Amino acid sequence: MIEFNFILNFLDLVFLQGDLFGIRGEGPLGSADPLVKGMLPSVFAVIGFSIMLNLFNAGVRKKLVDSVKMKRIMKETRAYQKARMAAFKAKDQPKIDELGKKSTYMNKMSMEMMQMNMKPMMITIIPLLLIFYFLMPSLFSYTVAVSPIPLNVIPVDFFELTCTAEKMAKDAAAGLGPFCNTENEIYLWAWYFLTAIAFSGTIMKLTKTSMNE
Repeated sequence: MIEFNFILNFLDLVFLQGDLFGIRGEGPLGSADPLVKGMLPSVFAVIGFSIMLNLFNAGVRKKLVDSVKMKRIMKETRAYQKARMAAFKAKDQPKIDELGKKSTYMNKMSMEMMQMNMKPMMITIIPLLLIFYFLMPSLFSYTVAVSPIPLNVIPVDFFELTCTAEKMAKDAAAGLGPFCNTENEIYLWAWYFLTAIAFSGTIMKLTKTSMNE
């Protein structure tokens, strides 16, 4: 099962790509004249933010979520789904009917699990937005690292992790930027997203907030 922290980081991405306060303009997250100069300091500073915010998320989650109850619900839900799939595969109608009687209860458990997961998000999203919209754009440039290969595996503009020649030419033609110096530079928001995902599993294990144990 996918860790909820991955989903949370993906939702962070949606907020990072948007401009909720109308202060970013038409460019990506970042500054043309950042306080932190140079890619190497920026790389490690953003990693520091990733670790700090992951620890904050884990701390809030540990405080608000009953991990014992959550693991019990997840175990029960997985067992139910496995039994249901096996019954459908075997075309065992009596078993399907028997499991169908539990569907209302299982839907209630799934809803309760979702509510338990949403509680920490409602708290962590506020400092997250403050940091990303008011602190990080003044600290860092639009791009903070360079990838040896393109990372834009999803063919939509919304999910461009690295600069492309086409995007650079398009911005130049529109009189925007420059936001990138070379191809395959990694955007600030993308580097945060990648490092947050990379460290989240380890931090959740260390803080005992992982639900997959």
